[in-house]
Amino acid sequence: MNPVVHFEMPYDDPKRAARFYENAFGWKTEALGEKMNNYVLATTTATSAKGGPIKPGAINGGLYPKKVNEPHPYPSIVIAVDNLGDAIKKVGQAGGKVLGTPVDIPGIGAYVSLLDTEGNRVGMLQPLPR
Repeated sequence: MNPVVHFEMPYDDPKRAARFYENAFGWKTEALGEKMNNYVLATTTATSAKGGPIKPGAINGGLYPKKVNEPHPYPSIVIAVDNLGDAIKKVGQAGGKVLGTPVDIPGIGAYVSLLDTEGNRVGMLQPLPR
């Protein structure tokens, strides 16, 4: 079984979005800058020295910029998989569609987005070994 390990939500204004989640829920945010496509990490729970959540079942996430030409600018989840290549094949066989090609996220792993059979954008991540 592949667990949900991360969430993502789009923003129009990164500072405003970060401020909202910091003030409303006490999350910690970190803007990663242009080299990381203006992604903003959102820490919702304490993490270990290895980077994973300490509390079982808890996840952290991030905020990404909405883009006019990019489909499905809605909140989504990220599912961890053991082998991204195998998972991509299974997604296609199950009727889903992979969006683009996998990208390596430094220190995290290989990531790709997909559309499920209902049109929901979901992420898949093959995490680096910890």
